[in-house]
Amino acid sequence: MAKKHLCTYNKLMELLEIKNLNISFRVDEYILPAIFNVSFSLKKGESLALVGESGCGKSITAMSILNLLPPNAIVTQGDIMFEGQNILKMSDFLLRQIRGKKIAFIPQDPMTALNPLYTIGEQIKEVVELHQGLKGKEAQETVISALKSVKIPDAYEKYYSYPHQLSGGMRQRVIIAMALSCEPDLLIADEPTTALDVTVQAQILNLINLIQQERKTALILITHDLGVVYNVCENICVMYSGSIVEQTSTRELFANPLHPYTQALLNSLPTDKNTQIKAISGQPPSIKELITGCKFHPRCKHAMQMCEHHIPVLTEIEPNHCAACFLYNN
Repeated sequence: MAKKHLCTYNKLMELLEIKNLNISFRVDEYILPAIFNVSFSLKKGESLALVGESGCGKSITAMSILNLLPPNAIVTQGDIMFEGQNILKMSDFLLRQIRGKKIAFIPQDPMTALNPLYTIGEQIKEVVELHQGLKGKEAQETVISALKSVKIPDAYEKYYSYPHQLSGGMRQRVIIAMALSCEPDLLIADEPTTALDVTVQAQILNLINLIQQERKTALILITHDLGVVYNVCENICVMYSGSIVEQTSTRELFANPLHPYTQALLNSLPTDKNTQIKAISGQPPSIKELITGCKFHPRCKHAMQMCEHHIPVLTEIEPNHCAACFLYNN
């Protein structure tokens, strides 16, 4: 198949556009690159999954959208445009107006996100008062409405509950209610089901999917599990070692995975058939590990000599389907 032009898939959208984002970290006396030329964009009401093994850069990419990177992180190149404004160049005052109100975040662990000393109602009410300017009974009613919207039973009673009095699934619903209380335009969910059992995971994902569709909120779902995204997100970016290696619609990716890493991820998913799960050999490289050429080549069964010395560029191989792999050079 002939190689086509560089990937411009899903570009120039009106809500969010990340362009050539590069992030490094200061570690002792070294500057270590971690994110390489990451680009993607999102329409209003659209959903996108960032998928890859732990440590591939998904969460760092997400936190850069909120401009909440660790102190030792350095954005060496790139822009993050939200509603036409560059988040990386915004003042602290403008960022406070956007975080929570325009862009909301659902973290992995609700117990670390919720303060154990305050009731659920007090914590969500604080967000409502800050971003919507509501007070007293009006703020309380808004909070209870938010709790009801995420299917929390006895919402008025739960308003006065403390985090430790709720199950893990209920706490995660509270975090979602908090994130949605100000009706954000963009919702970022970072591994929102990691600490939950399988049944509750499905409930939370279905809830996020339902709310996103009903409210037309844009969604970025971060996960290491390809299996959870099929019914939740329209589009998908597969990341490996700080780079996007494949980008397309979710249905297209499952039907026709192009990158060897994506193929290996899909082969590692459990199925209903009595087939053996195929684990990916080796380990993802650490940020300190220097690998020349394609970073996946030490684990890739299709690796060629050129893969060891040259870095493949994310290229449109088929319409709206991009991959960074030398297999499609010819």
